[in-house]
Amino acid sequence: MRPLSKLASYLDELDQAEHPVPLSERALAALGPKALEMSARRSAGAHPYNVTPDHTARARSILGPTPLLAPEQKVYFGADATLARQVARRSLAIYLHLPNYLNNFRRLGFDDGDFADGGSDRLVDAMVAWGPGDAVARRVQEHMDAGASHVTIQVLSAGRPGVLPRTEWRDAAQALLG
Repeated sequence: MRPLSKLASYLDELDQAEHPVPLSERALAALGPKALEMSARRSAGAHPYNVTPDHTARARSILGPTPLLAPEQKVYFGADATLARQVARRSLAIYLHLPNYLNNFRRLGFDDGDFADGGSDRLVDAMVAWGPGDAVARRVQEHMDAGASHVTIQVLSAGRPGVLPRTEWRDAAQALLG
């Protein structure tokens, strides 16, 4: 079964369950135009993952003005471009092998050259907002300006895997909440 058909089938199951999940209490992790259209019809909205503010603008135009639009934005607090991109590439590595994400990256103007060797600087910089707090805050604001209802932040850390990035969470709160 194709992914969009599988999603529709799953939503049918939710609708027909003994205790149906109301449309107002579900959001779809939609990337492509057809999945975004389904989000507007069959849920409270969309939660696109690994997207740019340009995708957010496109998604808002497909969803219309009312549905929830909560894109995810990866962030890294640090001004060292080499380290920031290393951390970003580590986070993005799995997505450079998944067809749905590659297709979405292509819709955003990236090509096979951008997916090689862990991702081009252009792709990495588009997917991960990095730098000091004000640079990260500007990217989040770009999503809001493009029509996001909410921006979900994923804080990346150069620290050891499995260790909670508490310092980075504090940096995010300070940069984004003031």
